[in-house]
Amino acid sequence: MVFVETNNPDVAGAPDGHIDGNALAGPLSEIFVVDMTAATSRCAHCGCTAPLACLHVYGHAPGLVARCQRCGQVVLRVVRARGVVWLDMSGAASLAIPLGEE
Repeated sequence: MVFVETNNPDVAGAPDGHIDGNALAGPLSEIFVVDMTAATSRCAHCGCTAPLACLHVYGHAPGLVARCQRCGQVVLRVVRARGVVWLDMSGAASLAIPLGEE
C-alpha cells in the first residue's frame, strides 16, 4: 500500500495537526481533470457548504482524512494503494464541481 505523504515541514499545520484542504489537490488530480479544491461540498452532518480547500485535512492515517471545518465530522477520505485510489465521500451530502465554463 502507498500512503500519501503530508509531512511537509514547509506546510504549517494547525495546533490540532490538520492542514487545509489544498492538500487534497495532488491526490484528487489523479482522479479528476478539474481542480477539485475549488469544488463545493456540503457536510452530510451539519450542512456546512464550502470549497474542499476549506476542509481540515489530517494525514496521520493511511491516506488523507478531510473533516468539516465547522463540526469536525469526516467529509471524505482518500487512500492510494497499488494501482487504485479509494475515495470515500459518504460524509458529503453533495459536491458541486466547477467546470470553468461560462
